Amino acid sequence: MMRVLLALALTLSVAGGALQASAQSAAPALLQRTFVAPDGGRILYGLSVPPGYTPGEPRPLVVALHPGGPRTPYYGYSFLRGIVSPALRDLGAIMVAPDCPPPGSWSDPTGERAVLALVEHIRREYTIDPRRILVTGFSMGGRGTWFMATRHADLFTAAIPIAGAPGDEPLDRLGRIPMYVIHSRADDVVPFEPDARTTRELEKLGRTIRLEALDGIGHFEMGAYIDAFTRAGRWIAERWNR
Repeated sequence: MMRVLLALALTLSVAGGALQASAQSAAPALLQRTFVAPDGGRILYGLSVPPGYTPGEPRPLVVALHPGGPRTPYYGYSFLRGIVSPALRDLGAIMVAPDCPPPGSWSDPTGERAVLALVEHIRREYTIDPRRILVTGFSMGGRGTWFMATRHADLFTAAIPIAGAPGDEPLDRLGRIPMYVIHSRADDVVPFEPDARTTRELEKLGRTIRLEALDGIGHFEMGAYIDAFTRAGRWIAERWNR
């Protein structure tokens, strides 16, 4: 998984240059925060606050789940800064990206509790539009996105899993909220076909779901997914605005 961290670092370098080239007034505030959950667990997380945010205007919320790799402090913040914020900035959303509690994953009870506790905390601190709460993630975070969207469709109103497996959840529990699935046919770590097959089956059930299949992009080339990620954000915004 060291390759995941290296890929994220390279993407941060590219994205950082783009951010510096942007107008300073248009850049979101990117912060590193710590939250103590009700169970006493300490959650490190990245926070992005859009320019012009005021409590009187409810904003969307984006919950970003980082990929696997070494559990360096504020790994979620790095994922938010390098991938999520550049791709989804046009949503004008509050964005949070927690560090997954070690040594588990987003689809185990510890990771699930951390995400839910952080979302509740952010909803107390900021004015969030409950009709526009997106969960997204890459690789391990993509698997976590499928998991969260399936288990908590009463909280999340859209999902963008990237390069992540849908797992073994029953089909009738999947796709209950709008989902934009991104996966590369050239993925050499998480196979493409399970996402493709699950998406086809959910389309037959009439679910609001779309698959963007990429070509020639390896699993660890996270920066190459940003354009598709941006298109996914626009697609989700269209569903929210209907």
